[in-house]
Amino acid sequence: MSESASDLAFAVELLSGMGRVEARRMFGGAGLYAEGLMFGLVDDGIIFLKVDAALKEALVAAGSRPWVYSQSKGPKAGVPQETSYWSLPEAALDDPDEAGDWGRRALAAAQAIKAVKTVRARKPRSGRTGVPAGKA
Repeated sequence: MSESASDLAFAVELLSGMGRVEARRMFGGAGLYAEGLMFGLVDDGIIFLKVDAALKEALVAAGSRPWVYSQSKGPKAGVPQETSYWSLPEAALDDPDEAGDWGRRALAAAQAIKAVKTVRARKPRSGRTGVPAGKA
């Protein structure tokens, strides 16, 4: 599953129309980053993009498939898990402009998802006042 340097260079070059893109190796594959945020990944030579509901629908319509993995240990060991990453459509593999458009949409989805997570993390849980126990 380790990605070749040529696979990573191809992904970075293909998506370069959206601005600076970096590939960072991780867990046998590689993450694709723009503006300091992971918006995609490369696994087994296939480019996958982070999706929200609208982008997922568009990628499904374009013939994409999900990135699926199975944990090797734990209660879900061997059970395929669909993720929020979907493959770049085949037509975009030969069209840097189209690939860049998909990449920008994936980056926007990743930014929106991060913003929601940040708001949730800041929101106090019900019943908590922020006052340490015994200090109220």
